[in-house]
Amino acid sequence: MPDPHTATAKTSRLGLASWCLYDWANSAFPTIVTTFVFAVYFTQAVAENPVDGAVQWSHSIAAAALIVALGGPALGAIADCLGRRKPWLLIFTLLSLVGTAALWLVKPSPQYVFLAQALYAAAATFFGFAMVFYDAMLRSIAPPGYIGRMSGWGWALGYAGGLSCLVIALAYLVNAQSLRFGLARESYEHVRASNILAALWFGLFSIPLFLFTPDRPPTGVSIGTAARTGLRSLFGTLRQMLQNRSIARFLLAHMFFTNGLNTLFAFGGIYAAGTFNMGFEEVLHFGIALNVTAGLGAAGFAWVDDLIGSKKTVLIALCALSALGLALVLVEAKSLFFALGCLLGVFVGPAQAAGRALMARLAPPGMETEAFGLYELAGKATMFAGPLALGLATDLFRSQRAGMSTILVFLAVGIIILLPLREPR
Repeated sequence: MPDPHTATAKTSRLGLASWCLYDWANSAFPTIVTTFVFAVYFTQAVAENPVDGAVQWSHSIAAAALIVALGGPALGAIADCLGRRKPWLLIFTLLSLVGTAALWLVKPSPQYVFLAQALYAAAATFFGFAMVFYDAMLRSIAPPGYIGRMSGWGWALGYAGGLSCLVIALAYLVNAQSLRFGLARESYEHVRASNILAALWFGLFSIPLFLFTPDRPPTGVSIGTAARTGLRSLFGTLRQMLQNRSIARFLLAHMFFTNGLNTLFAFGGIYAAGTFNMGFEEVLHFGIALNVTAGLGAAGFAWVDDLIGSKKTVLIALCALSALGLALVLVEAKSLFFALGCLLGVFVGPAQAAGRALMARLAPPGMETEAFGLYELAGKATMFAGPLALGLATDLFRSQRAGMSTILVFLAVGIIILLPLREPR
């Protein structure tokens, strides 16, 4: 009899495509809400002033990240005892899109600051938990030799989906000359409606995964027993994983290079605006171009991942990011900065996609969900370190270039830690 923890029916092409399409669906949330639209609306129109708004927004992001980091391994342990992942993924997907749509209620007034923080933190927390279960499905559905391609194609679709949703939001809501659906511009309803669009996008395009992508069979264990067993064995299982040198080394490397990537995403636009005097439209165009090249890089390197291995793919991407990042810190011309930034994007996608594939390859059989909970923990537990180092260096040297240089340190440390890792064949 096959092990219920690992046994999964052969996944059809429709099932594989449906899994990748979930990346297209969920990317509406980080693109619309976290980065381009609602975050700007919150700091510019809801908060008392942009400085306070930036601080309050960072608190919401940090709170959600901390909850996901602490709760992910525990939920993963329970889910691995139960067998199935899709019910958990469905619950957290629904909760996330409800929280996203509820951001419509946030009006342009400081009295709505706490509501905005609470709703965003809740939506981001549920989104983070959903990603634990979604990523954990990768190894059980991917055909032999296709883990890298599945991860890369999904990540590429994610960039494309987020940008497609953003273009629709900008064209028909945020920057529309004439508003539809009776939306009032003076109360920012055209901007707030983008949250409803993101929720609908997330919900609609996630449906195929739940219909066509197979799940592991249930173990027959009750949820009460699974909770007791999973939580009781959690620390022992984590200790077992961390005693595996390859897993421990990768999680430590992931902690450093993800810190660098997250800081790059968070402060890249600020650096472009402050150092090269880019206006809002220029920063937006730069961000869109960066996402396009990142998606193309994730899709193109998907084959490379399966050909040479996830570890080597991550290392190639990180080395290229370090070299291009150094050039971006040194250049003076805006046009050269824009061109190098787009080239840098080519290697951002592969670093993320191949990192997910490497975690899937390293995870012990039957513990994939718990492993990806630990993966989330490593990525989020110290996410404050990158922005903190950047802020300190910027303040000490009174230079944004010096601050951005700290990202190179995080990438370099990640490379050094990852080098001796032995990837399973």
